[in-house]
Amino acid sequence: MPIRVTPLTDPETTPSSRRLAWLASDADGVPLGSAFLRLFTKEGQEHLAELEIAVHPGERRQGVGGLLLEAAVDTARNEDRRSLLAQAEDASPGDLFLTAGGFRRVLALTYARLPLADVDRARITEVTQRPHPGYELTHWDGAVPAELAQTFADSRRAMDDMPMEGTDYGTVVWDVDRVLSVAEVIAKRGELLHTVAAVDRSDGSIAGFSELVVPGDGRGDGRGDGQHYGTGVLPEHRGHGLGLWMKAESIRLARLRHPELGGLLTDTADSNAPMLRINDELGYVPTHKAVEYQLDL
Repeated sequence: MPIRVTPLTDPETTPSSRRLAWLASDADGVPLGSAFLRLFTKEGQEHLAELEIAVHPGERRQGVGGLLLEAAVDTARNEDRRSLLAQAEDASPGDLFLTAGGFRRVLALTYARLPLADVDRARITEVTQRPHPGYELTHWDGAVPAELAQTFADSRRAMDDMPMEGTDYGTVVWDVDRVLSVAEVIAKRGELLHTVAAVDRSDGSIAGFSELVVPGDGRGDGRGDGQHYGTGVLPEHRGHGLGLWMKAESIRLARLRHPELGGLLTDTADSNAPMLRINDELGYVPTHKAVEYQLDL
């Protein structure tokens, strides 16, 4: 079966990356599969690219995925990328495909969901009301308020030592412009960004944060779910239970403000024992495992 791979123009450019795309089709122009290559452009990640490949189940094992992979890898090399990342559900066809394509496993992830209808509200409220001497919680919607913008950008280094195992992810350099641009991108998608932060009362600086993105209608897609984007505590403020406190408050607010939302989704590296414990304590139920793969170019 003749297969044609056509480069496409993808308008999805963000302040931190740009994306290339390819469509695989048969001789009659029927789509068989697609590939998207995200090229990171910000300082600290210029070496990195991220790949997504999808092939129609009925067209697999016909060489479609291989041709799409070849086009993406060649482009990543031409763009002087050092590492190419891709993700697949554990034991799935994509998992086997990436292994056969020379990728190596670098990070194991557990995906989990908190069904909001089953949340023990009294339990969550009790967690949020526990005293944390020297700290207080604050929250905002969308872009961070101007008076907190710099300290919020500074607090993003809380994610710098997030367990990434063997992943060559680089260092994400955060400043106020990047914080604001992320919020803008989420708003342009029609989604709602809710942030809970722990503030150090001694100087008003942010010690940690927990971000949640909710569909714009407050209900979600068919699953009706929101997505946690990240929870982090600065190293000098760890050991005080701030991560659990902030994530519990995020749940409480989501339940209060979006009563029709079905659940909250999160994904955590298997080596991130503290966050796995937090998820377990708050009632998140594991749904599936995934693997992050890396190809060294």
